[in-house]
Amino acid sequence: MTEPSGAHRPGALRRALLAAAATLSLAAAVTTAATTPADASAPTPPSGWTQVFLDDFNGAAGSGVNTGNWTYDTGTSYPGGAANWGTGEVETMTSSTSNVALDGSGNLLITPRRDASGRWTSGRIETNRTDFQPPAGGKLRVQARIQMPNVTGAAAKGYWPAFWALGSPFRGNYWNWPSIGELDIMENVQGLNNVWATMHCGTNPGGPCNETTGIGNSRPCPGSTCQSGFHTYAMEWDRSTSPEEIRFSVDGTTYHTVRANQMDATSWANATNHGYFVILNVAMGGGFPGAFGGGPDGGTEPGHPMAVDYVQVLQSGSGGGGGTTPPPSGGRDAYGTIQAESYDAQSGVVPEATTDTGGGQDIGSLANGDWAQYKGVNFGSSPATQFRARVASGAATGVGGLVEVRLDSRSNAPIGSFALSSTGGWQSWRTVPANISGVTGTHDVYLTFSSGQPADFVNVNWFQFGR
Repeated sequence: MTEPSGAHRPGALRRALLAAAATLSLAAAVTTAATTPADASAPTPPSGWTQVFLDDFNGAAGSGVNTGNWTYDTGTSYPGGAANWGTGEVETMTSSTSNVALDGSGNLLITPRRDASGRWTSGRIETNRTDFQPPAGGKLRVQARIQMPNVTGAAAKGYWPAFWALGSPFRGNYWNWPSIGELDIMENVQGLNNVWATMHCGTNPGGPCNETTGIGNSRPCPGSTCQSGFHTYAMEWDRSTSPEEIRFSVDGTTYHTVRANQMDATSWANATNHGYFVILNVAMGGGFPGAFGGGPDGGTEPGHPMAVDYVQVLQSGSGGGGGTTPPPSGGRDAYGTIQAESYDAQSGVVPEATTDTGGGQDIGSLANGDWAQYKGVNFGSSPATQFRARVASGAATGVGGLVEVRLDSRSNAPIGSFALSSTGGWQSWRTVPANISGVTGTHDVYLTFSSGQPADFVNVNWFQFGR
């Protein structure tokens, strides 16, 4: 769903046409779609799996999404990114509840609309979290129960609903596709009864993922059509196998697998050695619909939503080292090392691989107003009076700011802080101490970042407290 040159989807269409032809010979119903109601709850994680993210989209009819979980993408591009979201689509994305809203029955509706002048609007949201990846030796499953826009034939011309994920280094850069990886869990065009899954990687054009085509496959929805009923679309990223592999399924039936040995080790690492963020959107027009007859025209019917019952992310296996540190449910030791990427909530934070001692991840792209929350930090009965953090900065001359510690609320006054400017590079690390007001008991800790300039000024690898 994203590519700076705008050439991404014409290639994807060539792949899609071939894949569709190959899969039409499959049995139409390998697994019958469940006839559970539209507002079904997300499934309980199976034994051995832990839920690390869930939005069930419960809320009042006409309300917007939970902005603690999601960010609205608005306009026709990322800031400074490729026009028309890099795909040639024609709509303007908005945060209006006419385009993105809960239905009051446990579903999110993303609805394309057309005004009297023929201009299209629609919705696109992405998770605030960018750290979804399997632990070393473990698995990650990203799934959603979705009904595609219930429109077919000429009335569906130009519709392009999708459920997909992008590698975290894309956020804030917007020009490093496809090397950072793209995982398309569900795509559909023109109201066809077909679901496409694709991995993008490497270089464009060509490269190990044959861009702009990607490595993909497709199949019809089992049982009810993609448009007439809900189906569960999933991606399972498995680091417990050798070679590592990423599997795509619909209603529990795997129909596409990409393995690490299908490309060189560097391209695989560049696409997978980091977290991902999840995206839901309905585009109108662009390269992919273009290969199946073109974008929206006068016969296209607006107002048919993609309905999303839930989005759920599960993790299996603990592994050892590397990968993402999953958010714990409280009980953190203030005097142990708290990995910065193990936050429970955040705004503006981008996890990334670090070259600091011990490897793993740091959090970066931190600028004025950004923050990260760490729940349940236990300071004990003897007051903590010191704070120190492992930080790095490649900020320009004259750009700097404060790393602040707050307790229980971002609006509370800081209990301590230190100032930082450039350390010589975004991976040039140093440990910086600060005094704090004496703290006892258990608190939610917030790291907040304040600066007089809008530019990024700090990365954080870990932090801890002392007496």
